[in-house]
Amino acid sequence: MDAVPVTVTRAAVQDVPLEIQAIGNVEAYATVSVKAQITGPILQVHFGEGDFVKRGDLLFTIDPAPFEAQLSQAEATLARDEAMSSQAEANRRRDAAQAKFQLDQAARYQALLTRGIIGRDQAEQIQASADALSQTVRADEAAIKSSEAAVAASRAAVVNTRIQLGYTEIRSPLDGRTGNLTLKAGNVVSANTIELISINQVQPIYVTFAVPEAHLPRVKQFMAEGKLPVTAIPQDSSAQPETGVLTFIDNNVDMTTGTIKLKGTFGNAGRKLWPGQFARVTLKLTTQRGAVVVPSQAVQIGQDGAFVYVVKADQTVEARPVEAGTRFDQGTVIQSGLAAGDTVVTEGQLRLAPGMKIRLREGRGGGPQGGSVRGGGAGAPQGGPARRDGTGGLRSRPADSK
Repeated sequence: MDAVPVTVTRAAVQDVPLEIQAIGNVEAYATVSVKAQITGPILQVHFGEGDFVKRGDLLFTIDPAPFEAQLSQAEATLARDEAMSSQAEANRRRDAAQAKFQLDQAARYQALLTRGIIGRDQAEQIQASADALSQTVRADEAAIKSSEAAVAASRAAVVNTRIQLGYTEIRSPLDGRTGNLTLKAGNVVSANTIELISINQVQPIYVTFAVPEAHLPRVKQFMAEGKLPVTAIPQDSSAQPETGVLTFIDNNVDMTTGTIKLKGTFGNAGRKLWPGQFARVTLKLTTQRGAVVVPSQAVQIGQDGAFVYVVKADQTVEARPVEAGTRFDQGTVIQSGLAAGDTVVTEGQLRLAPGMKIRLREGRGGGPQGGSVRGGGAGAPQGGPARRDGTGGLRSRPADSK
């Protein structure tokens, strides 16, 4: 029988990152809806729609004239109340001095009454005057408390008016990008009604994605050992992936889908990620060291399970049962049944049977001395990101060959 033309490659030993792939949604790190806290006409808008603004930047100016007038009135009322408070204190001191004099005089007259020098009526009259002045002092003290309360209320009114005046300048509460402007300069805005602008913080930024709940134990296990790197790239984009870390695991599994929500935080220095975008997400759990890797097309499925055709020294093949592990891009990790350096058939298996002789196709495959999985025969898996898996399936991809 003629030799069957095939393509072959060698099983290689590589460090294979164990990864979870999913489709995620980009979310702003923080979103603020800017509204006016006072009513008045907008005098000026200090930014353009879609501009990036910094925390504290002036966004809007509302007419301050009514509030400046209210502040002047409140300050005048405070000055009046402080003057009245000072007057009440002066009255108390005056009446207190007179009361002390009258009490001393009443004591002297009481002594004269005891000695019979003056009459009882005269002594009692002096005592009554002293008691009246004591009550006047008490009334003065009450007046002082009332004036102090009035001063405190006036001061509060001044502070409140200054706060209201401060609201005539609306400033950005965070660093971010502005959205659509709903009211232009000249319009009258009402307090806490219309959203003037929304600001999204995009540096840093979140990417939210869901993975099957079966991966949750491993995610928690590896996250406990250290920060897990996450890469994300917008759909239909050829840009380099953005790199972040896993920062959030939801506190419950979605019972309708059987998935758990995760969030990665990205610095987004180049602003490639944009709120609302879909992105391809790769969560790296760990690296499987020294894995035996072959192209996925080398692995065949028979009645007894997975197997590969291994080329022997006499250029015949044997069907060797293997235990296939995780798959990546165009490669598969072989858990058992194959050793590094074994030559396997990658194309032409349909015409093969155990013991048949093979020959290499011209220009295809590396032969027994051919290349490894990294760059050897046809169909060898290439490095780089793993294939997108919309179901969030667990995948691996090859790292640098040993």
